[in-house]
Amino acid sequence: MLKRPSATASAIGKNILRRSQGKESAPIIAAGPYYSLGRACLLLGRLDEALSIGRLCDRSLPAASGYSAHATHLLGDIATHPDRFDPERREARYREALALAELRGMRPLVAHCHLGLGKLHRRTGKREQAREHLTTATTMYREMGMTYWLEQVEAEMKESNA
Repeated sequence: MLKRPSATASAIGKNILRRSQGKESAPIIAAGPYYSLGRACLLLGRLDEALSIGRLCDRSLPAASGYSAHATHLLGDIATHPDRFDPERREARYREALALAELRGMRPLVAHCHLGLGKLHRRTGKREQAREHLTTATTMYREMGMTYWLEQVEAEMKESNA
């Protein structure tokens, strides 16, 4: 069990970045752990590391890969953070991730993109667009039996209606 997850994530992230910029740099073969680390850094509030890792994944992965869609979604989530809120960049990232995910039949990621777009539109005052995306996410999560995410989107819908 990690006693200091934030410090551990930071150390791993710095090592990844150092290796990717040096002579040892090689294509990312195991993109999943890098994406997961970027997501962990975001959740821990380590925005600089999350952004660096997200950009590294985005640059290093072929656009045709499923991980590229996840990396793009991560960059959208980073642009959502209150300390980095950038609605235009966020919407562009989510739409790009949505297109990639739909093309590959990645239904959970498609639903996450709709949730992200719903949150964005709610936050920027576009209530009708927010409701459309949140309804789509709700339907998809319900069909896939993703109860945790269904609860998240339902809470977002309640806030949207408040």
